[in-house]
Amino acid sequence: MIVSSACLAMNSVRFNEIDKIFRERMHQWGIPVLRVALGVVFLWFGLLKIFGVSPMAKLIETSYSFLPEPLFIIFLGIWEAVIGLGLIFKIKLRLTIALLWLQMAGIFVAPILSPSMFFVHGNFLILTSDGEFVIKNLVLVASSIVIGGHEITD
Repeated sequence: MIVSSACLAMNSVRFNEIDKIFRERMHQWGIPVLRVALGVVFLWFGLLKIFGVSPMAKLIETSYSFLPEPLFIIFLGIWEAVIGLGLIFKIKLRLTIALLWLQMAGIFVAPILSPSMFFVHGNFLILTSDGEFVIKNLVLVASSIVIGGHEITD
């Protein structure tokens, strides 16, 4: 019984040491990994628009039918690619995040312009798949706030 208590205590100490190392590494690398991951998402989505293979093209065309197509989608793709590169390479992070927020503002306007595309039968609690696409962008905005709060030093 005494031996098993000693083993449990030793395992607990080892676990605490390992846990501390993991927490330190997550603290050290969490924000840079988040920044690069967010950058990859924007770069990837932007390139899909630039090369004309974005699954969101139809949604954009329908929501913003008053803007010239496909020029607007290519412009938006370039904008997103610039955001992605800025995040990945930590270039002008304050400006990069401002561009991200402007782009997100445009996305959050879409449900106002075309609510039937984003909500089932006008019910704001029941999202279509396009509505889910827009709502998940809250995570992207929150990520940018975390990154900006920790990595903008100038």
